[in-house]
Amino acid sequence: MPRPDEFGLIARYFAPLTENDPGAFDLTDDAALIRHDNRQDLVVSTDCVVSGVHFTDDDGPDAIARKLLRVNLSDLAAMGARPVSYVLALALPRQVDEAWLAGFSGGLAADQKTYGIHLVGGDTTATGGPLVATITIFGEVPPGKMLRRNGAKVGDDLYVSGTIGDAALGLAMKLGKLKGLAAQQPDFLLKRLRYPEPRIELGQRLREFATSGLDVSDGLIQDAGHIADYSHVAITLELDTFPQSVEAQACVENDAGWLREMVTGGDDYELLFTAPVAAAGMIASLSRELWTPITRIGHCRAGRGVTVLGKQGQPVLFERQGFRHF
Repeated sequence: MPRPDEFGLIARYFAPLTENDPGAFDLTDDAALIRHDNRQDLVVSTDCVVSGVHFTDDDGPDAIARKLLRVNLSDLAAMGARPVSYVLALALPRQVDEAWLAGFSGGLAADQKTYGIHLVGGDTTATGGPLVATITIFGEVPPGKMLRRNGAKVGDDLYVSGTIGDAALGLAMKLGKLKGLAAQQPDFLLKRLRYPEPRIELGQRLREFATSGLDVSDGLIQDAGHIADYSHVAITLELDTFPQSVEAQACVENDAGWLREMVTGGDDYELLFTAPVAAAGMIASLSRELWTPITRIGHCRAGRGVTVLGKQGQPVLFERQGFRHF
């Protein structure tokens, strides 16, 4: 079935995602009006995905949409922000049909309900190149409370939420590089790759005591380096403490070489943050309250850069520290 023209496409698949926000004008105007509480700071972030780079033909439109929204939500979580709304831009190849659009908008609709956010505007265009989808997302934080990368202090501990490396293993499995998995493991690892879990509530609670933070998108070691660089501290990572899922542990037991890929592969979208040693009790309580593992994996010291230590306390060297976009 041929897809409708631009305005029919917008009216059918994307206008319902505005959830009747009066400032979205049913997506019939050139811009949206975001009615913002002047007692809050507005936080803005943007991410895009490109066919053949961030997803492949076997990723369904539902999964593409949900991951795109979730990685943007993860940026808000890293800054301690509450999601408000987003705009969407799509460059669509001619072969994209109505079934694909229905799946894509359905994925967005499902996650809008989960995370309490809605569409307020955007743009669509045809392209002779690959499909490109971009979200610009808006959130809010109390004035001056946005969590940034540059606040870590010498003596702070380094923590990470959830588990690390599942998405990297999921990608390796998808590419046929991962062997010897138990029957139930592929589904778990692919789910972690396709459907990251943005830590929205955790991010907002971290404003109480965290000194710096970001989400792990390009690899644990490389992203820890961003905190070190912008905070002007050195970070020591203890390799044997970083959290692994049962499925990831099985992969490492089968081939210890996967451990390096897990800490450099990225796509985890867990929160990496620093906090004073005195906050350890509050962090443990928060972990229990949110049913979210939070693990101490290192500390900050005077100096520069990131040092990774193995089980015996020896430095471990890496040819690459994470994913490079260029």
